[in-house]
Amino acid sequence: MDWGFVHKAWEKWASINIGSSSGEPLKSAFLLNYDPNAPSRLLSIIAEQEGINATPIEVSHFVEFVKRNKLQSESFIIGQNQYVVTSIHENWFCARSMTTSKPAGEGAIIMQTSTFLLVALYDGSIGAASRAMVAVDQFAWQLGRRNL
Repeated sequence: MDWGFVHKAWEKWASINIGSSSGEPLKSAFLLNYDPNAPSRLLSIIAEQEGINATPIEVSHFVEFVKRNKLQSESFIIGQNQYVVTSIHENWFCARSMTTSKPAGEGAIIMQTSTFLLVALYDGSIGAASRAMVAVDQFAWQLGRRNL
């Protein structure tokens, strides 16, 4: 794994896709190193994060949620929000916050690459979700180009 490449790709991607102004599709994101086939003693760690201060405990609960693979019957918590999965695809899933106070809602897109979980959070509904998905897909494509 080329950590230098991952960091450089993250910095470039995050600078144009994550922020609090209306121009960025994501409000926050974090990247976890994650290999479901690795020995259980190898813990997932936060490789990168922007716009959020995820804690190791929060991350470990989220990783356990993913490992249990009961996406349709359980919920997960990130930050102050509890999320329920709304759609599941081959290597990614979407979720909506059940506890948001924002009128348009909040969502999450989680994409798994060969060695990472990318968790991207956004504000809004369908249009915002589409823009967020494009941003997430672009980063996953960049990582995939290097066969990580």
